[in-house]
Amino acid sequence: MGVKSKNIISNTIIYIVLILVSITMLVPFLWMFLTAFKTVSETTQVDPFVIVPKVWQTQNFGNVIKAMDFVRLYANTLLMVALRIVCAVVTSTLSGYAFARLNFKGKNLMFALVLLQMMIPVQIFIIPQYIMVSNLHMTNSIFGLVFPGIVSAFGTFLMRQAYMQLPKDLEEAARLDGCNIPQTCLFIMTPLVKSSMVALGIFTAVFAYKDLMWPMIVCPDNRATTLASALAKMNGQYSQKYPELMMAALISCVPMIIIYIFFQKQFIEGIATSGGKL
Repeated sequence: MGVKSKNIISNTIIYIVLILVSITMLVPFLWMFLTAFKTVSETTQVDPFVIVPKVWQTQNFGNVIKAMDFVRLYANTLLMVALRIVCAVVTSTLSGYAFARLNFKGKNLMFALVLLQMMIPVQIFIIPQYIMVSNLHMTNSIFGLVFPGIVSAFGTFLMRQAYMQLPKDLEEAARLDGCNIPQTCLFIMTPLVKSSMVALGIFTAVFAYKDLMWPMIVCPDNRATTLASALAKMNGQYSQKYPELMMAALISCVPMIIIYIFFQKQFIEGIATSGGKL
């Protein structure tokens, strides 16, 4: 068997595995879509072969729209996501540049603390964060929702990796041209890591959009909560209306799908260019 035949076989196996994995990833979304148009009895019956609804129940959409104030929920969620993106990108870009390109006392220790924060479950920080927000009298507010995302340890790590891929010659040339450190960071180095900044923005948007525990704790008021929290509150104590719940989840997925469609190229480039050495 020639080398060309071996390559064809190996590529075919890889494509088959990738297709199977993709189908596995898409099954939950397909199930959610189909369940959103079923009746309650169809979603709770034992027969596993009833996948497609016999009659498509479009009234589930109207019921969900009437039951939930999607305009307010979208506004709260998108504003929280936008502010978290801005805060995370700005702080992570500056701190990532400092850890990657500058030499200062305690640099390794401080970066070790950043890595340590990434290893600790986020639930541990909820109580101190809530105490700080409560003492500031900012519960049931956008500031309360944004507070945990002002600084991102993951973003700092990601941007540090991106800056470390850039050659030192750029900084030396900028220094010879009379640029100081802020000018070098802002005008020379930062434009070269735009893909990583976009990737960080998308990561931050996804993490913030699906954040459930923090909004439920800091914003118990329905007028100030987010989509994820509102979906969790749809679960009844004694009964479940799965079609309406899946319809609400389907409507909630739309913004993330749109963001990925428009920024998938930058997202892939950012991951590819920032996943280098530690």
